[in-house]
Amino acid sequence: MPYKKPVIKKLYYTIGEVADIFEVNTSLIRFWEKEFDIIKPKKNKKGNRLFTEKDVDNFFIIYHLVKERGFTLQGAKDKLKDNPEDTINQIEIVKSLENVRSFLVDLKEQIRES
Repeated sequence: MPYKKPVIKKLYYTIGEVADIFEVNTSLIRFWEKEFDIIKPKKNKKGNRLFTEKDVDNFFIIYHLVKERGFTLQGAKDKLKDNPEDTINQIEIVKSLENVRSFLVDLKEQIRES
């Protein structure tokens, strides 16, 4: 799964940083922003998009539905509109399992080094 949680907590992420987190092009980030109304970036005076942590979490939901589970864009929109709580709960479970897996992999590497 290419989602890489940023180590440093920031108030705002640029479109390039968000694209790097998900290992996608910035054009896909702009496209998803237009297609999904749960993404609401702020724009500075120059018009650059600034995404909050909540926006990044919403991108994770969209990424999970479209790229990992194979939903169409319309299917992902419908899923988010019809049952957002269930979708968010499933995403939280996936994140928890990834954290546990990461911990176990780190632990395994530490044991091998000992």
